[in-house]
Amino acid sequence: MSSNQKFTPHSWPDHPEKATAEGKNKVTGFWLFLGGETVLFATLFATYLALKDKGPSGMKFTSQELFELPLAFVMTMLLLTSSLTSVYAMYHMKSYNFKAMQAWLSITVLLGLGFLGLEIYEFTEYVHEGFGFSQSAFSTSFFTLVGTHGVHVVIGLVWITLLMLRNSKRGLDLYNAPKYYLASLYWHFIDVVWVFIFTVVYLMGVM
Repeated sequence: MSSNQKFTPHSWPDHPEKATAEGKNKVTGFWLFLGGETVLFATLFATYLALKDKGPSGMKFTSQELFELPLAFVMTMLLLTSSLTSVYAMYHMKSYNFKAMQAWLSITVLLGLGFLGLEIYEFTEYVHEGFGFSQSAFSTSFFTLVGTHGVHVVIGLVWITLLMLRNSKRGLDLYNAPKYYLASLYWHFIDVVWVFIFTVVYLMGVM
């Protein structure tokens, strides 16, 4: 199929992200990229678990004293909800409903910004209390793991926002459909990583 072909909801392919050879190659290459990202986060998780609560004798901060589950739970709900809105966006992408897709992606971005704002607030409070990046091996591993995830959230938000702006007048076609799909896939990956962070860092941290 040609990426410049004019479509209607009835002629639009069921899987527009893979309807062209270019789209298939992008999807395959992106899965390989996510494999490398998985290795990166697995390494950061292993480092965190090895250094958890490790620091100078008489260290002031431990995970039990530091982490607040209510805040982490709200952050988790925001990110999981944004994953759901991303699913709705891709549903409308496959139904060839460009306006609805853009609307759900806008909600996804807003929820992601809410998550990011709470994470910045959390980091600011920790630093204010004296729990900074170089305070101990524990703090360094924590900020590295959670901060790396935060950087990925920023990348995802910028990616989705730029896609929406760039294609706002162009509409949906087989050239940009794989790009929307991959941005959504990346966002789901970010959400899955956060679920592991919430479990390993926060839930296990307060036990």
